[in-house]
Amino acid sequence: MSKKFCLQHHAPSATAGRCPYRLLDRAGHEIKWACQFLDAQHIRGLSLASLRAYGYDLLNFSRWLHKTRSSLSRLNESRLLSYVRYQLNCQPPPTPQTVNHRLVTLRCLYRFHYGCDVPNGRAAIRSTYKTRSPLGYGKARRRVAGLRLKQPRRVVVPLSADEVSRFWSSFRTFRDLGLVALMLFNGLRSRETIQIQIEDLRLSQAQLRVRGKGNRERIVPLADETIQVLQHYLCLERHPCNCPYLFLSLKGRQRGQPMTSAGLRSLFRHHRHRSDVPRANAHRFRHTFGADMVRAGLSLPALMHLMGHSDIHTTMIYVELSREDVWREYHRAVQKKSQIPPLEEP
Repeated sequence: MSKKFCLQHHAPSATAGRCPYRLLDRAGHEIKWACQFLDAQHIRGLSLASLRAYGYDLLNFSRWLHKTRSSLSRLNESRLLSYVRYQLNCQPPPTPQTVNHRLVTLRCLYRFHYGCDVPNGRAAIRSTYKTRSPLGYGKARRRVAGLRLKQPRRVVVPLSADEVSRFWSSFRTFRDLGLVALMLFNGLRSRETIQIQIEDLRLSQAQLRVRGKGNRERIVPLADETIQVLQHYLCLERHPCNCPYLFLSLKGRQRGQPMTSAGLRSLFRHHRHRSDVPRANAHRFRHTFGADMVRAGLSLPALMHLMGHSDIHTTMIYVELSREDVWREYHRAVQKKSQIPPLEEP
């Protein structure tokens, strides 16, 4: 793949509305159509993680434009199909989810610059389908869907109780136990966990404020075990400094500095080997929390709030139970049915 373009990150500028991510060509000049789009998303208030994802989507697309000697103004569904073929021929090929994300980004980019959807093309793949309002009423309208790759169905595979116990037992510091507890007992994302600040703790009320995707805040309850671990960490291990973040590095040259995503990945990698639980990772704990809450009977709207989902369809993936769970529920229902007294004949 051509390396003539790059995405650079700069410190936040004093200029209002200027995105810290800039797409540059080989000469180091900004690619105007890409940077204008990133600036608009920055003004909308998107997180740095989202801006970074948009930036890399545009970086891949700009390299393809250069390779094919094309331009954004000539984009249509047929050329999008060629762009998808180009991606799938790369080694290693991107996942269907990555390709679909890039297609969504490009459609948003085109609407931003030209005020309309990407035009159709002779070889375009489009499908027409009917849709109603979310409540099912009203006249069905025909909508046109553009090219989109089929994504494999997501199957939630949580950790077993034995795997959780072995992984938990491999930790020796209250900081690490606190990190795992927030993911396992509250379903926090890894980024949400390391971004917790001291002021977010409300231990006396057994509550925690979490900043999720899109800078959306939510309040989650804390289990007694988690509160105890966090109190021990604050009193015995945390470096006394003015850093606002809760979880800090405990040793080395980074002692007293906020824990990073790379540091968290390294921590989990070490303990996966130490505990012999190869499936243990930060997001697997989040899946384990969601599956456990569904099995315990927690309602989906409540779970949606706890996990910080913006769409309840995302929460619905935790209803996908394993075959053993289905059999267990079946036998429980059969036993309950057999306990119902027969109706008396008149």
